[in-house]
Amino acid sequence: MRLAIRLLINAGAIWVAAAVLPDLAIADGIGSLLLVALIFGLINAFIRPIARLLTLPIRILTLGLFSIVVNGFMVMITAWLIDALTLSGGFWNQLLTAILAAIIIGVVSSVLGWVLPDGDD
Repeated sequence: MRLAIRLLINAGAIWVAAAVLPDLAIADGIGSLLLVALIFGLINAFIRPIARLLTLPIRILTLGLFSIVVNGFMVMITAWLIDALTLSGGFWNQLLTAILAAIIIGVVSSVLGWVLPDGDD
């Protein structure tokens, strides 16, 4: 149950990011949105810890602010892996859009995580 709720929270956060950012698009349909949320969750579960470990020195130097860039790269990897999520523009525009999307996704998923029960009760 908790996994399903986290998937829905991620899907909602990704939907908000796509609605706010014009260069971030999700293929039509709830199925595509859920697929993007699932792939994004898997990338965050498996690739993000490795990326965080490899970028530890620069994260220490930037007092953790580089974590935003790492999260942006997780969005870019998701977009590169599946066609349901697209980032338009050149590399730097895609990176900026992905970083903004990561910030929006982080904020919205935190708020939704506080509001929605997580199934532990």
